[in-house]
Amino acid sequence: MENSRLEILDELQRKVLWLATWTIHNANHIRPNPSGLKVGGHQASSASLATVMTALYFAVLRPEDRVAVKPHASPIFHAIQYLFGQQTLEKLQNFRGFKGAQSYPSRTKDIDDVDFSTGSVGLGVAQTLFSSLVQDYVRAHGWGTDRPEGHMVALIGDAEMDEGNIFEALAEGWKHGLRRTWWVVDYNRQSLDAVVREGLWAKFETMFRNFGWDVVVLRHGRLQEAAFAEPGGERLRNWIEACPNQLYSALTFQGGAAWRKRLLNDLGDQGPVSALIERRSDDALATLMGNLGGHDLPSLLEAFEHARTHDRPVCFIAYTIKGFGLPLAGHKDNHAGLMTPDQIAIMRKALGVREGHEWEKFEGTSLPEDVLRGFLAEAPFIQQGMRRLSAPTIPVPEALTAPPPTAMSTQHGFGLLMHEIAKTDSELARRIVTTSPDVTVSTNLGAWVNRRGLFAREELVDLFRKERIPSTFNWSFSPQGQHMELGIAEMNLFIMLSALGLSHAINGERLLPVGTLYDPFIERGLDALNYACYQDARFIVVATPSGITLAGEGGAHQSIATPLIGMAQDRLASFEPAFVDELAVILRWSFEHMQREGEPEPDRRTWLRDALGGAIYLRLSTRSIQQPQRQMVADLAEDVISGAYWLRRPGPNAEIVVAYTGAVAPEAMEAVGLMAEDRRDVGLLAITSADRLYAGWTGAQRAREDGIPGARSHIERLLGAVPSHCGLVTVVDGHPATLGWLGSVLGHRTRSLGVTQFGQTGTIDDLYREAGIDADAIVAAAQGLAPARPIRYGIAS
Repeated sequence: MENSRLEILDELQRKVLWLATWTIHNANHIRPNPSGLKVGGHQASSASLATVMTALYFAVLRPEDRVAVKPHASPIFHAIQYLFGQQTLEKLQNFRGFKGAQSYPSRTKDIDDVDFSTGSVGLGVAQTLFSSLVQDYVRAHGWGTDRPEGHMVALIGDAEMDEGNIFEALAEGWKHGLRRTWWVVDYNRQSLDAVVREGLWAKFETMFRNFGWDVVVLRHGRLQEAAFAEPGGERLRNWIEACPNQLYSALTFQGGAAWRKRLLNDLGDQGPVSALIERRSDDALATLMGNLGGHDLPSLLEAFEHARTHDRPVCFIAYTIKGFGLPLAGHKDNHAGLMTPDQIAIMRKALGVREGHEWEKFEGTSLPEDVLRGFLAEAPFIQQGMRRLSAPTIPVPEALTAPPPTAMSTQHGFGLLMHEIAKTDSELARRIVTTSPDVTVSTNLGAWVNRRGLFAREELVDLFRKERIPSTFNWSFSPQGQHMELGIAEMNLFIMLSALGLSHAINGERLLPVGTLYDPFIERGLDALNYACYQDARFIVVATPSGITLAGEGGAHQSIATPLIGMAQDRLASFEPAFVDELAVILRWSFEHMQREGEPEPDRRTWLRDALGGAIYLRLSTRSIQQPQRQMVADLAEDVISGAYWLRRPGPNAEIVVAYTGAVAPEAMEAVGLMAEDRRDVGLLAITSADRLYAGWTGAQRAREDGIPGARSHIERLLGAVPSHCGLVTVVDGHPATLGWLGSVLGHRTRSLGVTQFGQTGTIDDLYREAGIDADAIVAAAQGLAPARPIRYGIAS
């Protein structure tokens, strides 16, 4: 390997380390901080990956490769992008400040070519695995073959390996024949609170090999290997490899004199080992003992470049020192530690950086600026500029064919709608890809899979069909399949949806992902769902069955809080239709919405930011409900998408309005019928999306506060015709707070019914009565809100 290349990379490594360290120092010690709160920035955790990231970004990576950077290495990443000209000085100076470079790399907040957001540890790691599977899916379908295949690379803190979702992902990768994935473990042997347990690397190695990965252990650098070749060197190797993590960290922090004393005490023989030690000054000895594989450019380059010669997944276990190159190196408290101004001054002087010139890209470098600029300009990684791709929009038909209006559940209706799409030869049908954590059949995707098949890189016949055993399902695996079956791990589902939902930006090929799971288990995968939305991944998640309406399954399978999750989650539009014709409208809109990438300005009619696009959550039910016989006219369809419509308009003297969402529609309608003779002009409001109603209402309020007095949201217009004395009864098979805010819109008195305690087994009637969401409970609530003459039907009758 040519010396000039190594010399330049070594210079850049020092520059990157300085810029990252100075960026954090500026944020904590120089930039005004009116609140006085610590800003932070993880100087030590960043430093341990400086060499690895220098090798990757300046020499090894190609434009088609995608990287998930360890969250705490964000300053190193931003420094590298700054040298590339893809990050601004202003953003660096405002690191961890408002609209500055983000604490952890963010696809949606940063400007410097972030591939995958990281932050919640472990999720970015798994994202690379599923993105590799998606790359295989795209190419197997004949798309994107004009571009070279990329490697999906994760830079992992060793403590991230404690995260359970990583192990779940490893198993899924093995099942799908994972390829072209690199995980680089920053094995600095220190976590937030402690030093990592002894021998952990051996457990990692065994685990990865069991899942079919190559494992490359980068333990010793070239300086150490050269020392081991000297007389007495093998004893030094044995000592290093047997040294406890805590002792190695402590001696690193103490420096060369402490190394000398300890090594001579343990190995001194008045012979070759002593001579090996004594031939080196304290500084040289500290450099030798710090020359681990993860800090040795020649070792890293050789390992990475060899891994490019094949497509097997590789785990690199790179031994590093937390805080490498800093006075914090090795100290067990260095995770949240910050260098003092005096320490920064010493580092600045050692690197030849003049005071007042700290931000200059090539200040203090020993090589000519034109040599470094030329090298950076020729780095393979940036030869195509910013690497975020785009893809054309997939046409969506004017309407989806809704099933005939008979008694039906929304879950059943979803399956029929998907089956109708599957029967077509449209581009929409070809671009949909479904996935489910072992609940494909029980969430009504079976007919879709019968038509479209399961995906695998190699053909795998359905043995039941081959042996002529009767079965409802004809499931064969092939490269043309459009369903990716997963094991029972909801974290994997949402990270798979995240990977599928970013294909347009990562692979330049648009996919329309639809994932299904049981509604209560959204909470099991909630961190990954939030992560997918934070990355602005585009997908539809269909959660069914839901609520205590899943009566016989008991409390463990009945959801309460999920409607609130749907309302609170950013970049996720949540719907809970009661009827299948509503669902048909919503599903069609969803396929369009997930492809939008417009401006954040709200729509002046709904005050929703629909132009931005996003992901969609459909909360469905297995409860069969008699479907309305009606025509889905344009105005009604628009109201369904906006979040609500009048199923029965209230009259001018209305005393009660019942507002419901989802599967409790029959109880709401029954209650209105029971009250009709004793309460005047009763209204019935069908709510298809509490989420969109609330978002539109708050958006209109902000608009009025910003000087647009005529701004009115959809729910304000709907309730505008309701008399001020009228009471609202809201009902949902979920937490009552889902609709409890409706009274605040225009000041109507409100009684909100819903589920606040775990359910149990029983019939729907049993459980609705127990939770207080049956027709009698609605009538009783109305009686309390409008206590005129008694309501004669319902309650006691």
